Amino acid sequence: MVNIKHLFPPTTTKVNMNTKAEINNRIQQKTENNIKNFYGKNKEEIDTRIKELDFEWDTERVLEINFASIVLLTSILGLFNKRWITLSGIASVFMIQHSLQGWCPPLPIIRKLGVRTATEIQNEKTALKVLKERFSSENDRR
Repeated sequence: MVNIKHLFPPTTTKVNMNTKAEINNRIQQKTENNIKNFYGKNKEEIDTRIKELDFEWDTERVLEINFASIVLLTSILGLFNKRWITLSGIASVFMIQHSLQGWCPPLPIIRKLGVRTATEIQNEKTALKVLKERFSSENDRR
């Protein structure tokens, strides 16, 4: 019997589960370095970084624009040659596969480029908020 948990992994971990460990580790290391760079920084600098993270594109956003662009382009091209509609259908199948299982052909490339998941971005934001609170507490004691 097929375990549905393995077939449809949790949304928060599906991309990481379908990314090579070395790439996940590299992205994690970069996130940790980003956080370390803010040790000793003032509250305003940390706030600026948190605001920057609000606008960082995550894997889902990159894939959504990728798939939507392919479907739009091939739909337009399909008006002139029906063969293009096949590519639109293939892109849709991969979009569904990614939504359900967390994998699609562009994912390894996107992850290799260092695009993080929403959870990975949120983890950095949370760590920076803790760092900011610590900074505020230390200043309050002085």
